[in-house]
Amino acid sequence: PNFEMMEPSCDSIVHRLLTSDETLSTSTIFLSVSLAVTITYILHIWDFFHTLRLTFEFTFTSPPKLELAQKASERLDDGISEDASKPKNISQSLRDTSRPNFIQCFDPSTLQKLGEVKAMTAAEVNDVCARAKKAQVEWSKTSYAERRRVMRTIQRYIVDHVEDICRVCTRDSGKPKVDALLGEVMTTCEKIRCVNANGEIWLRKQYRPTGPMMLHKTAYVEYVPFGVLGVIAPWNYPFHNFLNHVISGLFSGNAVVSKVSEHTSWSADYFGRIVSAALVVNGFNPDVVQTVTGFGEAGEALVKCSDVDKIIFTGSPGVGRMVMKGASEHLKPVVLELGGKDPMVFCDDVKMNEVLPWAMRGCFQNCGQNCCGVERLFVYEGIHDEFIAAIEKKVSSLRQGIPLKCCGSDGNVDCGAMVMDRQIDIVQELIDDAVAKGATLHCGGKRNKKLAGQFYEPTLISGITSEMRISKEEVFGPVMCVVKVPKNDDEECIRMINNCSFGLGSSVYSGNKKRAVAIGSRIRSGMFTANDFGVNYLIQSLPFGGVNESGFDRFAGPEGLRACCLERSIVIDRIPGVKTSIPPPIDYPIDPNKGLPFGTSLINLFYNESFVGKIKAIVGLIKYG
Repeated sequence: PNFEMMEPSCDSIVHRLLTSDETLSTSTIFLSVSLAVTITYILHIWDFFHTLRLTFEFTFTSPPKLELAQKASERLDDGISEDASKPKNISQSLRDTSRPNFIQCFDPSTLQKLGEVKAMTAAEVNDVCARAKKAQVEWSKTSYAERRRVMRTIQRYIVDHVEDICRVCTRDSGKPKVDALLGEVMTTCEKIRCVNANGEIWLRKQYRPTGPMMLHKTAYVEYVPFGVLGVIAPWNYPFHNFLNHVISGLFSGNAVVSKVSEHTSWSADYFGRIVSAALVVNGFNPDVVQTVTGFGEAGEALVKCSDVDKIIFTGSPGVGRMVMKGASEHLKPVVLELGGKDPMVFCDDVKMNEVLPWAMRGCFQNCGQNCCGVERLFVYEGIHDEFIAAIEKKVSSLRQGIPLKCCGSDGNVDCGAMVMDRQIDIVQELIDDAVAKGATLHCGGKRNKKLAGQFYEPTLISGITSEMRISKEEVFGPVMCVVKVPKNDDEECIRMINNCSFGLGSSVYSGNKKRAVAIGSRIRSGMFTANDFGVNYLIQSLPFGGVNESGFDRFAGPEGLRACCLERSIVIDRIPGVKTSIPPPIDYPIDPNKGLPFGTSLINLFYNESFVGKIKAIVGLIKYG
């Protein structure tokens, strides 16, 4: 049989397309339209033109270079001339009765005095907030390109002065420089990069569907600056906690007033000078960013100040409740990030050599003083003993000491000092309670008396049960708490994890990714990572925050940037001349005979799923309209 006569070949089809003007025209139009739709879709997804504009902006413009005068204590590891000496109680020594209007600042690792800063009064707090509010009026009018330029100026300074910034963080908070690099500098740089790249898109008008009844309208949400953001920052990461909300606040058009912790106020002067210089060199009023130093009274004044439009607080649940109560008197919105009791899970199918480093980093980064640090390590029974034997050697070998090359130290340490002396007592209470109730202390478990500063020995404790305080209360210290998961039971592991009032982050390690994800999906927490730890915060497009005792609302990501703004719902006419009108039957005075029947017909037209019902509704509208 002649198959060519029965069914056209590919060659013959192509030949006809090429020789038929009519077919070619139709095909060309179809292909052109399809290609145009595809390209438009790709460009929309990619935000091509935004990316292209940023590429030109970053390629052909350079941010100014800042030149800041630095003190010896900011430039040199041994930049403090005072000999290391220990006050009787450093927590009390923050207050000097002979200098009641100042905070006394100390290096927690050497206990050297760093200087003093102003303990601001309520009147002084109100004054800086008023200055910030005034400066914000002009700042809110800046373009995104101008805001990016300020961010790039800050970024350039950071990149050029990484070690100086790490040194200042180390001197004020006692952490090793590498911990400062990872937790302070890298996170801040990534925040600036992410906001510069995506912030304008995240704050664009968000168009919303209108529905058939309002088809003649265009609806969207716009994000406008709140005005003045009041930030109460914690002491564990002084550089990042200072810059974090300054970055998002400035980019969204707000002024930012940050109350830094009294325990890490010394470094705020240096960090504040960086931001002020970046604003000034680009031609903007530095008053748009203000720093508040002081004790609880200053924080209370910031919360209650009428010029502050929103509060962002990071700290303990107890203080968070006080902040929320203070803000409630003024119906002022708050974001609360209140710490966590984060679990890390090692299933029985993990490779031991791969997970040990993550256990160490999760528990001992920044001496355990992390909101999303690992506070509970759930190890499956099948690998528990092997894990304890291997991890004990690592914990015992951690080097602890003064993290700068000063006071006789070479600075080569793994674990630094605790910021608060009182926190050492809290950690000791939790350890003592656990041991008294049957936990096994493998190493550490006490203040390091070989060192003069505020040091607690890296600690490994296992056999943790739900009756122990340490299983429920935040440790915030260099302690690895191991919980054995009986019978390698995933269900029991999930139950044990969720038997806790905190819910910030979580991580699960398993040789089977699906198993890790399945376990993680049932953990009640704001964040989860499968087979990794801490990377959520290096993906700044993700929101950061938790549930329950870990607080509410978010920062970072589009959610966090938009949280700096007032969301406004806007409706405008889509077609010129086409407007909403009120039909006579339901206009005042309402027609008693036609009003309700007309309205019922209108409801049926739009919401009755029956075709017949819609036809009847049209008839009713004609009849009663």
